[in-house]
Parts: sequence; C-alpha cells; structure tokens
Amino acid sequence: MIDLVIKNAVVLEEAGEFKGGVAVKDGVIVAMGTDASLPQAVQEIDSKGSYLLPGGVDPHCHIRYPAGDNREDFETGTKGAAISGTTSIIEMPISIPPLSSMEALKARIKAIKNQAVVDVALFGCAGGNHLEQIGLIAQTGIVGYKTYLHAPQKGREKDFESICTINNFQLYKVMQNVAQAKLPLAAHGEDNELMTGLMLELQARGQTKPYAHVLSRPAIVETLAVSKLLQLAKETDCELYLVHISIPESVAAAIEARNNGVKLWIETCPHYLYLTDEALDKFGAFAKCNPALRDSEQVKQMWQYVVNGYIDTIGSDHVPYRLEDKISEDNNIFKTQSGFPGIETRNGLMLNAVTEGKVSLKRAIDLLCTNPAKAFGLYPQKGAIRIGADADFMICDLSKRWTVDSKKLQTRARDVAKVYDGWPLSGRISHTIIRGKVVCENRHFMVEPGFGQWLTRKKG
Repeated sequence: MIDLVIKNAVVLEEAGEFKGGVAVKDGVIVAMGTDASLPQAVQEIDSKGSYLLPGGVDPHCHIRYPAGDNREDFETGTKGAAISGTTSIIEMPISIPPLSSMEALKARIKAIKNQAVVDVALFGCAGGNHLEQIGLIAQTGIVGYKTYLHAPQKGREKDFESICTINNFQLYKVMQNVAQAKLPLAAHGEDNELMTGLMLELQARGQTKPYAHVLSRPAIVETLAVSKLLQLAKETDCELYLVHISIPESVAAAIEARNNGVKLWIETCPHYLYLTDEALDKFGAFAKCNPALRDSEQVKQMWQYVVNGYIDTIGSDHVPYRLEDKISEDNNIFKTQSGFPGIETRNGLMLNAVTEGKVSLKRAIDLLCTNPAKAFGLYPQKGAIRIGADADFMICDLSKRWTVDSKKLQTRARDVAKVYDGWPLSGRISHTIIRGKVVCENRHFMVEPGFGQWLTRKKG
C-alpha cells in the first residue's frame, strides 16, 4: 500500500511543470503523474492547486550548538527551517568545540538525532594550524570543509579553533589537503590585512557609527580574497565553494576562473539581493554582516547574475546571536557581532521574488534546492522531485500573502531579527514534508524533535 499521495498540485520536477501529483512509499517518491494515474494511499493531501516544490536545502547555516545556553540548538534552528519549507540544512562547524575531530562529530550527530526536525548535513573544519585533522574526518560523511582567512576573533578563540588560515602558506596547504580529501572547501572571502587596517584607521578617527562597518569592508576587501582563492584553487585542484558573495566583481572573477577549468560554486544570500548599505543607518548592528551590505547599483547587478544563472546557490548564512551581542555600551559598531538570522526567511524572500517577476520559479528552485544538494553530494537524494528521491516537499501557494513577524520566529535569535520584520511577502508555505512525513502544516509541527536525520555525502 502506498503511504502518501499528494494530488491537485502544480508539480515542479526537473523537466518542468505538470498538473497532478506524486505517490510516496517508505519515504521516497515512487510515482508521478496526473491525479487519475496515481494509486490509492493511506494518506492523501489535496494541494488545492498550489505548487508542489522540492524541499529547500540551505547550504549555509550556523546553529552553533553547543556553544552556549543562549545560542541556537538543533530544535529551534530546524523548526525555523521547517516552517519556511526547508527540509535539509548544512551546518557550519563553528561551535565549542568546532567540528574538527571524531569526538566533536559524534557529539554533533547525537544532537541532531535528539533535537532536529529536518535533515542535517555537516561541514568539517579546515584550518592551517591543524592540517592533520582534515584527512582524519574526510571519510566520516561530512559534505565539505569550511575555512576563514583570518586569525580567530579575540575572545572567541575556542569557537574558531581549527578553522582559520592566517597566511597564504597555510591556505595553500589547507587547499592541498582538502583537494586530497575530494571534498569542496567553503571559504569566507575577505582579506584580513586590509580589513583590519581599515577598521583600526576608522576607529582612530572616531568613525564608529554603524556605516563605518561598510567603510571597513569595501569591495576590494572581498575581491582580493576571492582572487587569491581562485588562483590557489586552480593550483591545488581544490573544489571551491565561495560563500556569501556580495559584489558583482567577485562573481565576474569566479566566472572567468570557472571558464578556465576551476571547479567552483558561487553562493550569495538574500540580504545581498534585498538590502543595501543604507540598512546600517536604519538598523545599526542589526544589519551588520560580513561581507558588509552593498550599494543599490551593486545589488542590481547581483540580481542580474542570479537571473542569468551565474550564481549557483542561495544560502541564508543564518547566525543566532543574542540581543547583547548586537549592543555596545559606547555605540561602537566594531564592538558588536556580525550576522543575523535568516533560516526562516530565505525561501520566502526568493519565492516573493518569483511573484514580483524578478526571477523564474525554476531558477529560484535551482538556487534554493537543487544546486545546493548537487554542490555537497546530497543529490539526487535531495533537492529535486524525481522518482527514487526522498519525498521532501514544500506546498506553496504563490498567490497568498504573509508577513514576517520576528516575535513568531522559531529561532532563539528572534530579538535581533529586525531587518525583515514586518515585510509583506507572497508565497505561503502550507505544508513541509520530509521523507513522506508531514513535518509542519500551517505552522503547526506534526513531528517530535529527533525526526530529522544526519545526512552524509553520497560518493561519486
């Protein structure tokens, strides 16, 4: 007997759209077609003409459990994902301890199995001070590595242990080791020397208001780092995943490198498409992120790269900071933390862009679902509606409006979720379904924490 049939939908499969539905057994898709062609099932869902879309795959989330009682845990973070239609997340390895050892990996897997309501894949650390750890965790099922091009932030040394490369030699060796592991390297592309010098100069001049953050991270800070990463990727044959690219110059450089044989993926985030640097004046540290927000012309050009298919993925770069992390007693923007929550708004913002005619639905789903799964070895199990794939879906009525309400967010960082608060968006998610099980229906959770599974990279 079939477990679940979803009918009366506009199904977006890889080849295009069709009216009908899907049948699910044992957590995977076993049939697709018109309503009349689908078998009977134990459970039936009438989509009422809404879109049946693949479940979202967020390739850039910071949960940071167990970095402290007031940070996110896998329950709060993944509930936010589920409400938004995201069925799988890939978690960055920053925590205490960061994911650089078998012990840390086992602790993270245990937390996922106890807390998560969506499926979770994991990045490992790749740092210049512990090169030997890169190979040790390569075959454990992690989907990639993460590195930063700077020393650990003062006061957060434990968070960033084993994940930083502080000079070109270390970065070269890290990329050599990652290439040998045959996994992609997610790299934070900002030049630390230039950025640090600008920050010190601005503070010496007394320029510490919010917009000074933008001045400390001009476009050249990103392009210098991205250029170096691209050159070293070609030299070492390391597959590169450029996280949160914010400027068109970086995209252009990456396209050229790709055309010259460099294996790479380009990610941007909704805030580099929907917000401009003016948000720093309005929201202060609540709009502070790294890289900094850009001007309206750069945002416009980034949209063109999204529409034209050059940018591969959209990551939330969800960061669960507390209110006190965003406040400085002397109102010095450089003394506040960077980043803000986005796990619950990533899908909504991009689906809204579809309704506004900025991007096609197929392109949005490639960015939100299919390409992230492909980049990190989760496809074809995840990221697309196809026979044999996990039955991960979001049912979305693009005509229905909803409003972002920070007070109703699942994340523990709701108090710092200021930038999108009150935004009206089109594209309401009624159901989030994972492996054939309704996880969330009209914002009500239908499973207990621990339903989510640890995802491992598929070989080949």
